[in-house]
Amino acid sequence: MKHLFRSLLVIVFVICCNLQQALAQQMPPIPVDPNVRIGKLDNGLTYYIRKNSLPADRADFYIAQKVGSIQEEENQRGLAHFLEHMCFNGTTHFPGDALKQYLERIGVKFGENLNAYTSVDETVYNISNVPVNTPGAIDSCLLILHDWSNDLTLDPKEIDKERGVINEEWRTRMSAVQRFQEKLLPAMFAGTKYATCFPIGTMDVVMNFKPQTLRDYYEKWYRPDLQGIVVVGDVDVDAIEAQIKKLFADVPAQPNAAKREYYPVNDNKEPIVLIAQDKEQPHIQAIIFNKHEATPDSEKGNMGYLVQNYATDLINNMLNARLNELLQAANPPYIYAGTYDGDFFVAKTKQAFTGIVVCKEDAVESGIATLMREMERARQFGFTESEFQRARAEYLRTMESNYNERDKLKNEQYIDEYVRHFLDNEPIPGIENEYAIINQIAPAIPVQALNQMMQTLVTDTNQVVAIFGPEKENLKMPTEEAIKKILQDVKAEKLTPYVDKVSDEPLMKEVPKGGKIISEQKDDVFGTTMLTLSNGVKVIIKKTDFKADEITMKGVSLGGSSLFPNSEIININGLDAVSAGGLGNFSVVDLEKVLAGKRASVSYGIGDKTETVNGYCSPKDFETMMQLTYLTFTAPRRDDDAFASYKNRNKAALLNQEMNPNTAFGDSITYALQMGHPRTVRIKSDMIDKMDYDKIMAMYQDRFKDASDFTFIFVGNVDVEEMKPLIAKYLGALPAINRKESFKDNKIEYRKGVYKNEFIREQETAKASNFVSFIGTCKYDLKNSILQDMTCQIMDLVYTEKVREDEGGTYGVYVGGNLSKYPKEIAGIQIIFDTAPSKREKLMKIIFAEIEHISKEGPSEANLNKVKEFMLKKHIEDLKENSYWMGSIDEYLFTGMNPIKDYEQIVNSITAKDIQKFADDLFKQKNEVEVSMISPEKE
Repeated sequence: MKHLFRSLLVIVFVICCNLQQALAQQMPPIPVDPNVRIGKLDNGLTYYIRKNSLPADRADFYIAQKVGSIQEEENQRGLAHFLEHMCFNGTTHFPGDALKQYLERIGVKFGENLNAYTSVDETVYNISNVPVNTPGAIDSCLLILHDWSNDLTLDPKEIDKERGVINEEWRTRMSAVQRFQEKLLPAMFAGTKYATCFPIGTMDVVMNFKPQTLRDYYEKWYRPDLQGIVVVGDVDVDAIEAQIKKLFADVPAQPNAAKREYYPVNDNKEPIVLIAQDKEQPHIQAIIFNKHEATPDSEKGNMGYLVQNYATDLINNMLNARLNELLQAANPPYIYAGTYDGDFFVAKTKQAFTGIVVCKEDAVESGIATLMREMERARQFGFTESEFQRARAEYLRTMESNYNERDKLKNEQYIDEYVRHFLDNEPIPGIENEYAIINQIAPAIPVQALNQMMQTLVTDTNQVVAIFGPEKENLKMPTEEAIKKILQDVKAEKLTPYVDKVSDEPLMKEVPKGGKIISEQKDDVFGTTMLTLSNGVKVIIKKTDFKADEITMKGVSLGGSSLFPNSEIININGLDAVSAGGLGNFSVVDLEKVLAGKRASVSYGIGDKTETVNGYCSPKDFETMMQLTYLTFTAPRRDDDAFASYKNRNKAALLNQEMNPNTAFGDSITYALQMGHPRTVRIKSDMIDKMDYDKIMAMYQDRFKDASDFTFIFVGNVDVEEMKPLIAKYLGALPAINRKESFKDNKIEYRKGVYKNEFIREQETAKASNFVSFIGTCKYDLKNSILQDMTCQIMDLVYTEKVREDEGGTYGVYVGGNLSKYPKEIAGIQIIFDTAPSKREKLMKIIFAEIEHISKEGPSEANLNKVKEFMLKKHIEDLKENSYWMGSIDEYLFTGMNPIKDYEQIVNSITAKDIQKFADDLFKQKNEVEVSMISPEKE
């Protein structure tokens, strides 16, 4: 560390002189975290290994490949992604689906713990949350990585089966946004390989390529010099390193290998403008790119890169705060706007300072102009000292929180860093080094240095503007000439500097008198402390050591919106508007300013059966969270302009929602299940004006004027004795009128009997979207909750095998369910999938045949054991999560069911016969709903 601090003194001196000069100079290298073992084999393969005990007895195994769709030739488009799929369909040591079968037997779930992705420049595979205390698990996972590296079988029969799966993945993904992106690439990247590099490829290639073409691609690009192995978890680093050296030594190097090119992006002097419309696009969105040079990978190890990232983070924080402030006007200039600095769309060889704006239909050009104007204002005049101080405080507070959590980091956090280091040479100093560096550097960088940097981010050349909107009558989209004129006009406009209005008023001027703790008792059910306050408020505190810098809070009371009449459904849907006004004397904008540098947040929710107050904080900001909670109850701030803005933005956002086909599908499902009950109505654009602010405020105040029946739960790194005076001061001062309330049953009944709705909805891509639901009475207890979960997971396994793999009929079948206690004890299972219209009938027969099978025969022992293994493994992991304890205590208070007690015993005790009986009891009630939305193949 002595050397580190010596280097930092040099950096501080250089930065004080000039940030741009500092970034250009050869600065000292960023240290590499000494806790990660990095090595390279003779064949070129790189490995990263780290010992980490969170979660205990678990490890993650990754292989990252510096190869993606950019390597494809015209006749190979889609092969990089196809190859990723084939890694799960047969390797030398795991033929067929043996790899998946083995991992599922040890509790590693396909799709959740076992997965991969392909992008333009990379392909990454993962086997996560592996129980390394299972004999042979480590050896097997390393062998799988080895096979992915060099030993795929690429059986032609398996290739042919997978063609259908990928075709259906394409069908599912082919949305308006996907079509827009495919139009965007040739315009943005004309004359380069990026113009046609989308990983999904073309279905002509996917359905017709010869197996040897895929093998040639595999042999050419999957090679050790482009591969990185990452293993993080509860493992012996020396032993893993020895195994990697032994196991991967036989993967041959390719001395005359094809060069892995990173393709440049052309500059453009004149703006590139692309305008597109689509019949299924509900919003008007514009993206403004200001291209600039990317830091070469070879220079990312220098300290200047860390400084650059710190500076751009602060710039975006400040600019986004300004853009959010404009949303508070009664007639805001857009629905949403924001900026970031990152890769230029799909190309990592060029970066872009990027602005995004979602426009109102009658204000497209002015919305775009407003975003451009604020970017230009920041370029011309920079940021104020007060903005800068807040942004820096936020950044340093986040850094401090990360530092406080340094011993609580999970495997995936390290994995992400090491994968990015291998693929992009992103620095991995470790949080201790980074914390020390930033705390030395930050005070040395003045706001003037960032203002100088801002001038280079918004440029006069290298601009690209992409606009995407609905295709509908009477919608006037801007022309290319109009956009170019806006760019010119904004540059020529006489702008004035931004004025930062800052109040030095404290969050609360007067501290409430407070109440008293009248009783305290220990509860053995969850190992909690329970306090009762003089105003009736109950407080349950659960101390954990899972996170060092986190306390989570939930306050809950029965009643919710169920107590308001059906006729108020529009205002019920507007109850979230209260938060738009802020709290106490502070608008939303001012509240953000006063909370800068603090880690505390509170929000409210008014659901059907409960009203809640949710929050989180750092232990040192607990009093701030208590003050925010007190204000949430007692001082919601009325702001007529903010409410007008809320209505304006929501009207605009909802205006074209029916253009998205999924809206019709969702509406049909809701009607099928609940038969048009007034409380299930979807809020539409023309309803927003009917929202009554007076009524909404009154309804909110009604729900929070009596805290006597609220129970607050705190979970995390708590100190009960330190918290007690603050709990008494703030929660003890909450208003209490001692109402005795519960929620009301508004008779939202589920449909009984069999109901079927097939309807035609023309779409740009032919598709059949299918929904099947079964609902029935079922006792609400932990065993039935586990049985319901198991049944869904088992059916998921069956449908993955029968519908996805055997038939190539869909990208995936979703099976989910719910068990409810109120107002009646019922269980439900839902099945959802997309497919080609021509395959729909056959697949539906399989769906129902497997329902019949599990009802009469039950599941296979193999599938039951896989699900048990996963659930037991996940339960052990869940027990180390604050959110799990919060949810479990909340569940117990609401329904009386303890989700933790006897969980493992019940899971272990369940038999195939139990599953069969549960399924039969549910399905034989014959409350079946089937909805299919079909867009036929075009002639």
